[in-house]
Amino acid sequence: MTIPSFTLHDSVKNPTTEVWFAEPPGFTTLPLDALLPAPESPAADVLRTALAPFLDAAPDDVIRQQFIAQFAQGQQLLGALREVGTAHCSVGLHRDDIDDADNGSGPPLLSFFTLSWRDTAVAPRAVTAGRAVTSAQGHTRIEYLELPCGPATFSETVLKPSVDSGLPQAPLIQIHAHLPHPDCKRLVILTLSTTAVARREQYRAILQQVAETVTFDNPLEPGTSATR
Repeated sequence: MTIPSFTLHDSVKNPTTEVWFAEPPGFTTLPLDALLPAPESPAADVLRTALAPFLDAAPDDVIRQQFIAQFAQGQQLLGALREVGTAHCSVGLHRDDIDDADNGSGPPLLSFFTLSWRDTAVAPRAVTAGRAVTSAQGHTRIEYLELPCGPATFSETVLKPSVDSGLPQAPLIQIHAHLPHPDCKRLVILTLSTTAVARREQYRAILQQVAETVTFDNPLEPGTSATR
């Protein structure tokens, strides 16, 4: 039996951490705190220093201003996510090798993973897990599971940008896992989003794999057997 290996993020030792989980290969974490520093803070100076080489490498002022505008837009999107309780997000990049497994020459597939917190009414965890999907519209393929961290519900939603949004009109599938916290007052929501609708089964399997590693107990404490 092969024992899986894990690369530990610095946050695993942070005393304020309240949930631990593992991501499979192919996901790159977006450092929310580093990308959204307070103005005029030391962290803001660090971000400006990190961006300086990219700005200096721009061939002209037009490209430089385009980069700044796109980066600012990305910050706005990440800020909006953080305002609604998102504590972690990462970008997934995988090769679509389902139909061409011999040489793995399929096109790249992009996805976006988030972990968010939501306050809930006090209730047994199984009830909270059920309410999370029955009280919201548009959720389909609902499934209830007992995971190592407790009860959970999985569901899917499909979104399509409005015509006047300026975004590509490709449907966006979002796969959700709802995991009630042991204090019965909060809910962790894992969401994996992608436009690769044809690979919904594979992405659902990835999200379930992540959800199965979730623990609300520090796995590094002596005597704890949970997996990060």
